[in-house]
Amino acid sequence: MNKKISLGVTIALVAIAVAVTFSITMSVSMGIFNDKVYNVRERENLYNKIAQIDAIVRQNYVGTIDEDQLMDSVSLGYLVGTGDEHAMYYTAKQYSEMLDILEGRTVGIGVDVTQEQGSYLRVTDVYPDSPAESNGIKVDDIIVQIDDTVLSQVTYEEAQSLLNGSAGSTVTVVIRRDAEEQTLQLTRREVEKPTVKYRMIGQNGYIQITEFSDVTVEQFKAALEDVTSQGATGLIFDVRNNSGGTVYSVGQILDVLLPAGEIVSAVDRNGEVVYFKNSDANEVTLPMVVLQNENTASAAELFAQALKDYNKARLVGTVTYGKGTMQELKELDDGSAVSITVAYYKTAKSENFDKVGVKPDFEVTLTADQQAVFQYLSEENDPQFIKAQEVLETLKRNENISTEEPSSQEPSSSQSTSSQESSQSSSEESSETSSSSEEDTE
Repeated sequence: MNKKISLGVTIALVAIAVAVTFSITMSVSMGIFNDKVYNVRERENLYNKIAQIDAIVRQNYVGTIDEDQLMDSVSLGYLVGTGDEHAMYYTAKQYSEMLDILEGRTVGIGVDVTQEQGSYLRVTDVYPDSPAESNGIKVDDIIVQIDDTVLSQVTYEEAQSLLNGSAGSTVTVVIRRDAEEQTLQLTRREVEKPTVKYRMIGQNGYIQITEFSDVTVEQFKAALEDVTSQGATGLIFDVRNNSGGTVYSVGQILDVLLPAGEIVSAVDRNGEVVYFKNSDANEVTLPMVVLQNENTASAAELFAQALKDYNKARLVGTVTYGKGTMQELKELDDGSAVSITVAYYKTAKSENFDKVGVKPDFEVTLTADQQAVFQYLSEENDPQFIKAQEVLETLKRNENISTEEPSSQEPSSSQSTSSQESSQSSSEESSETSSSSEEDTE
């Protein structure tokens, strides 16, 4: 039986619905309003306190204030005060240099260096097609003087900065090799940093990724194509001492390796998931192992965890650094910039690894002596690499392998090596730039 509702009842129901809607809207609006009022009050208190300090200093300080230094220090102090351990402030010059780093390009002579005997600089890498390479500089050369400055008389940081300069400028360096010194004059120019090195070791492709910058994507693709064309039957990815990079680059590389699915996402301050990259159906089906250590951080941890989540690779080494947060660079009006933590990484199937790191499937710890000479370890005496090869060969036989391993691994006497180590660079520029760029840790 159909029942008719009177007009009075209908009007009453509509009025109740409107009242409920209005009450909910007002409640939400008042909450937002109160938050904004609170923020305004907090800002007012902050500005008032800074203004009082500024007035007292300007009226009483006996010295001269460097206004630029004061502004930079106040900006840095604010970020420190937030408690964001990864927040950074960059001057306009530092910000420009940071963008070059994220893009994988820099102006200089084309070398990586480390501290040697005080403030001397030991060359650890020479970039392909760089002024350093064309002038015969080699790995392990010691730079003892730059222009008129003897490096033993300055700090390590000052020595590093002397290598920098504008494109087209010249620099004179004195290098020491086998107790002999030679003087070279080089012209600085823009160079692309090699972030991927690779070679064939036996039937396996070994690909080392030192950082994730925009140029890493094409360098990685070229390396992968080369080792597979040489008949690689397995892959070892080495991200030890890789401190991270851009979300864009790690997402693009994982897309090449993984099947269809979510690979890069993050959870923002409101608890909402922000998706950065999904993989297509194309994937690499070769057995894979990832080498990691306690200095593997951030985007490099995401790389390892994603491959593990999709059961594409086994992880060998030690627990990683544990930086599962994403930072975003924001440019300020005067050309300076700030980098603040904006989200936590969300991996495909695992918990966020911030503060805990990514656990290896096979833990292999280097001794203190091995860590001291890490850069000189080879496939014959690197326990972590030796274990990676062992795991990879087992995977290729489709055998079940136990992940219960001792904390250290004795090196074997020999390993087969073929081909010469290569560094792959690409001049192709990336057409896409990530707006969320993750910084290096430490």
